[in-house]
Amino acid sequence: MSYLDYQTAQVPTGFRKILYINWPLVLLITAVACIGFLMLYSVAGGRMDTWAEPQMVRFAIGMVLMLGLAFVPMWFWRGISVAAYAVCFLLLIAVDLFGTIGMGAQRWIDFGPIRLQPSELMKIALVLLLAAYYDWLPLDRVSRPLWVILPVLLILAPTALVLIQPDLGTSIMLVAGGGVVMFAAGVSLWYFGVVIAAAVGLVVAVLRSRGTDWQLLRDYQFRRIDTFLDPTSDPLGAGYNIIQSQIALGSGGMSGRGFMQGTQSRLNFLPEKHTDFIFTVLSEEFGFIGASSLLALYMLILGFCLYSALTNRDRFASLITIGISGAFFLYFAINMATVMGLLPAKGSPLPLVSYGGTSLMILMLGFGLVQSAHVHRPR
Repeated sequence: MSYLDYQTAQVPTGFRKILYINWPLVLLITAVACIGFLMLYSVAGGRMDTWAEPQMVRFAIGMVLMLGLAFVPMWFWRGISVAAYAVCFLLLIAVDLFGTIGMGAQRWIDFGPIRLQPSELMKIALVLLLAAYYDWLPLDRVSRPLWVILPVLLILAPTALVLIQPDLGTSIMLVAGGGVVMFAAGVSLWYFGVVIAAAVGLVVAVLRSRGTDWQLLRDYQFRRIDTFLDPTSDPLGAGYNIIQSQIALGSGGMSGRGFMQGTQSRLNFLPEKHTDFIFTVLSEEFGFIGASSLLALYMLILGFCLYSALTNRDRFASLITIGISGAFFLYFAINMATVMGLLPAKGSPLPLVSYGGTSLMILMLGFGLVQSAHVHRPR
């Protein structure tokens, strides 16, 4: 659907927009967040003020942000897409120049009371810009090499800056998120085949570079790969986290040990139990049933987003929704796969459940864009 067609289409105005908000999606997001509050209460030993209460406040602010963004028309997001990308790109440069160092990486900018991670914002800005680009580009040019180069450069430029921090996980998510938008826009599958082949070659090059003068990864990143392949090779060191996580996952059984009865979390065997490894706490206390229920809620959220995208006649809005959905899927898929030992260790929070400020707000910002696309779709 062209921009002029969109301008003349029938879209809701004023308070009628409230009726068009995707309320089932709001309820599903709230349900998952409530599970997060419950688990944060548990890992704090029955205290609300440690993690659960601050997370509730952040979620309430995030919910207001999401519903507020639902009222913003799509032409606004089109108009700021280039500026949003440019600002995030400059922030990434600023991080590399004078960012705050934490956990061995330089990923944040300290603004006093606010500690911002620009790479998280770039995930949203990249989706916005790519959606605007493919909305502008005629369909018959989508797969032409000349018109594929620009979005590839738009993806690789911030990815390179994030790799410098270093943050390999977020770099992969930027490439994958951008790839989702390109795939949804109709780019030929041959290009993705070339990318997959290049990725395989890169993995081989990375493994061969270990111990050489041109080593491509840091030593701690190679240790993560070793731990992934054989956690028991260093059970008290690099392999400790994943071993304890797998013990917690297995001990939960079918129905779990019971609320606040998990031994791995209660006895502090689990690391980062309120952030990266909170899924293992849920699995230990509520078992396979609890873990599957959370996964089902995630899939329902994903399903509602994709249905909204597929039924939206505005190409820009549809691509935004698919891009945000892809990023959301990567969030929970990577976290769950990591704590189960299916992927190398990577600091990735469980969306809407793990304790955190930046990741939660960025996620609610993304859902706000999804709601805006849903509310303002042509009817």
